[in-house]
Amino acid sequence: MTATKYRFGYYDQICATVQMAACPLLGDNPGGYEPTCYARNIEVNSSLVFQMATLIIDVIALFMTIIMIVHVRSKYTAVGRKEMVMVFYLYFLLVILDFLTISGIIPISSSVYPYFVAGYLGLTSALCWCLMLNGIVGFQWTEDGTAASLWTFRLTSLGIFGLMYFIAIGTFKEVGSLSKSHPIGLFIMYFIFNPFCLFVYVVLQVIVVVHTLDEYWPLGNISFALIFFVIGQVIQIFLSDKICKGIKHYVDGVFFGTICTLLAVMMVYKYWDSITKEDLEFSVDGKGNTWEVKELLHEDDDFAPYASQAANTVGYAGVSFANTASQYSGQGYAPQQPQYQQQQQPQQYHQQQHQQAYPPY
Repeated sequence: MTATKYRFGYYDQICATVQMAACPLLGDNPGGYEPTCYARNIEVNSSLVFQMATLIIDVIALFMTIIMIVHVRSKYTAVGRKEMVMVFYLYFLLVILDFLTISGIIPISSSVYPYFVAGYLGLTSALCWCLMLNGIVGFQWTEDGTAASLWTFRLTSLGIFGLMYFIAIGTFKEVGSLSKSHPIGLFIMYFIFNPFCLFVYVVLQVIVVVHTLDEYWPLGNISFALIFFVIGQVIQIFLSDKICKGIKHYVDGVFFGTICTLLAVMMVYKYWDSITKEDLEFSVDGKGNTWEVKELLHEDDDFAPYASQAANTVGYAGVSFANTASQYSGQGYAPQQPQYQQQQQPQQYHQQQHQQAYPPY
């Protein structure tokens, strides 16, 4: 296989190497492009299920995405929390559509299959765009979490989704100048625009870490995310058929590409978590207020009467004043109350004590 076989704007060689959801809808043939080698299918209830190993990874990805969403939402004071959670929402929907399109649950011959594939491609571009916008949040172009920031994310991501969706449907249906045999618009959006957004995000995060943070450890997380993503794309586009033939059709490059994409998303979450800290000033302690008696008060202390009143309710060392009184009552007398333990106002009590200590001449 030579590099000249891969032509700009064409899917023929790419679809011959790897099984992609859009490949059956492209090309001059009614059945579209077919890969030279793909993973084995299995029969479940008289229905064929394709890419079974990849589907298992998709299920794992759904659970992991839910966990990441819960953790992001729980960091109430983190910068860019609401913006970042949109990325994982989009990835969650993307995995669902990937599950439906590559598994054969929605047959290729179905009339709705092109619309699901177009939705998958649209979510892919919207996800890359939303992630790039999250890279700008660190520069405080506007306050994060506000209506201006959130609606900018929502509307622009929706616009990118709609653009990619229209290009995909127009290519599959050959609307206007869009052609299935030469899907130049689809090629540019998927292989040029999406990687460009991811590249801008990585560059922006490197700038944020270098100029803002005191430590460079988060760069390791974002580097691993980039490495996993690149490895996954290389395996799918260039090595899928070789892997498929070497493993005797048990899995192909789609399986490894899905794993690498999941790892890349997890490392993006890990990176975001490492650069965002909780503001402990707004943390709420779940423990209630507790009272603790360090030592017994002396009878001459000015606050002894009030401590004895508190002892009637709280007690000391687990024994209340009422329990002590009951012991004396069993012997026929009650403990004598201190003379100073009367219902007096604090000011009157201090005046009485002062007159006893310093009588007038």
